[in-house]
Amino acid sequence: MAKRLTFLIIAGMVLGILVGWVLNITHAAGDPALKVWADYLKLLPDVFLKLIKMIIAPLVFATIVTGIAGMGDSAALGRIGAKALGWFISASLLSLALGLLLVNLFRPGVGVGLETADDLGELATGELSFRHFVLEIFPTSAFDAMANNNILQILVFSLFVGVALTAIGEKGAPVVKASESLSHLMLQITDYVMRFAPAAVFGALASVIATKGLGIVVTYSVLVSEFYFGLLLLWIILLSIGAVFLRGRIFTLIRYIREPLLLTFSTASSEAGLPKLFEQLDRFGVPRRVSGFILPLGYSFNLDGSMMYMSFATLFVAQAYGIHVPIETQILMLLTLMVSSKGIAGVPRASLVVIAATLSQFGLPVEGIALLLGIDTFLDMGRSATNVIGNAVATSVITRSEGMLQPLMDDDAEPPHAPSHTASHGRAGLNVDPEFYEDTRVS
Repeated sequence: MAKRLTFLIIAGMVLGILVGWVLNITHAAGDPALKVWADYLKLLPDVFLKLIKMIIAPLVFATIVTGIAGMGDSAALGRIGAKALGWFISASLLSLALGLLLVNLFRPGVGVGLETADDLGELATGELSFRHFVLEIFPTSAFDAMANNNILQILVFSLFVGVALTAIGEKGAPVVKASESLSHLMLQITDYVMRFAPAAVFGALASVIATKGLGIVVTYSVLVSEFYFGLLLLWIILLSIGAVFLRGRIFTLIRYIREPLLLTFSTASSEAGLPKLFEQLDRFGVPRRVSGFILPLGYSFNLDGSMMYMSFATLFVAQAYGIHVPIETQILMLLTLMVSSKGIAGVPRASLVVIAATLSQFGLPVEGIALLLGIDTFLDMGRSATNVIGNAVATSVITRSEGMLQPLMDDDAEPPHAPSHTASHGRAGLNVDPEFYEDTRVS
């Protein structure tokens, strides 16, 4: 099933590019019929992403609550959390620094000479502040956080619930079992939704190519190629660091996460691959109580591809206007991006929001973002896929460092979340599924 889905996704990508190109060359620019075709094609990924968002909130809540209740060790939870945050901060600085280094080396914006600005739409830069970041961490309502798919707020609420269930012991056993059942239910729904992925990939690419044409990639080929070269370097660095801990299993990890990688790349949405990434990390041997804690945290703090893009794009705009930015200012920009990018939970077009706020803060022309809007979808495809790589490596390495990495599963084997008919006492003294929580330590 896994190999078949991968093939269908790749086929959807190729067919989408082909159909989009045919529509683009057979219709004149501005033809109302072309817009109608593009809107119909875009309906496929729009429906798919709505289904994905339908899954995320209950899936994240159930996995975190069940994981913490099953862990039953607050010291281990704190240790894993500290390691995760340490990794996320280091990876963010690495990604930002690599973006600054490459944009200074390649100087893709030199000679562009921007003169006019397009309508940028609504960029909520006013919400980008430390105060906003702190307030965004804590939900005013658990239901509001889930309704808006605010992963960071869901994470905080789930942490409180999981720790509280551990504290009350047997009294919380029914809630733990309900959370475990909810987790299994959402994973089954995920399987149904993923069968629609190839059609969503086809529609997403066909719509973009139909309206913008293949020429948009050629027009900005320098920027696109140099940015993707930077992403490739970042992939090599992250996977090399992962190989230090995982050794030969790093190649298996790459093979296991190919489906969520293709999904995020094709749809330009990190959310699209999250449910499938959970499942594939299960197969790789990462216990769900660990991935259920680290991945949601990573999707708020560890967006390596987006980090690199923000530093790259900020200086690209400065170069396009012929503005020299001293190295001291660039370092200050790096630190500003490092902090401000953590405060964009729930803000639409997040990377562009951070770039706009940073440009404004350093006196650079915000209207320069207009140059990026035309190809932002193509750039977003690469940075979203990189986010998946970064979070998959981080989760696997931290799991290995805790001695909790389990044996590999076959591609076609069922992931280890089928509920058992008999329950036993977990570490926290709760009635839970022993297979769901049992460690298999690998030296």
